[in-house]
Amino acid sequence: MTRAAIVLRPEPGNARTIARLAALGVPALALPLFAVEPVAWETPGGAFDSLLITSTNAMRHAGAGLTALGHLPVIAVGEESANAARAVGLTVAVTGTTDGVAALDAARAAGFRAPLHLAGQEHIAFADVVSVTVYRSAPLDLPAGALAAARGRVALLHSPRAARRFAELVDRDAVPRETIRLAALSEKIAAAAGAGWATVASTPRPDDALLVALAASLAS
Repeated sequence: MTRAAIVLRPEPGNARTIARLAALGVPALALPLFAVEPVAWETPGGAFDSLLITSTNAMRHAGAGLTALGHLPVIAVGEESANAARAVGLTVAVTGTTDGVAALDAARAAGFRAPLHLAGQEHIAFADVVSVTVYRSAPLDLPAGALAAARGRVALLHSPRAARRFAELVDRDAVPRETIRLAALSEKIAAAAGAGWATVASTPRPDDALLVALAASLAS
């Protein structure tokens, strides 16, 4: 018997992940924990030689401010971020395989010394990298008992913040953690969810297709 999944990421990524799960025969429930919205921003002072992109949301919500930076090559944390950058006409110079630190190491080896990180309000600060917030994730008000639907499912975790909030809401709604299997987009995300789950597994690099495949294996 195949377990169902629960997808917690914001839209429109939520629908894409559910479609991928459906293609593998895994039924899934959409339960976004956040809604992503743009933030007004200006390019900070400084001479930048590249853009660091760690989320597709940066490309989706950067808006008109991105126009003046369109000539800069992109350092993408993974394939999804790289594809999102290409979709808005940017040139990808470096694509990471694990996380932002690894992508920056590869970029510095390629000669990039002054990247500008187009980031979310909640983001990892990288050493010697200037960040500017271009979007934020606003928590959605989920009524008491909403997480009861997670019981017996495989939960897909796309960010540390989502992992922490999912754990908080599961505990709030008195859903036993040991009834839920977790598929996380990285080891750091898995760690953010804490302990006590039935199974916890993570992908080797930040790629939604890999996460879906992992979730499908946990659902079988």
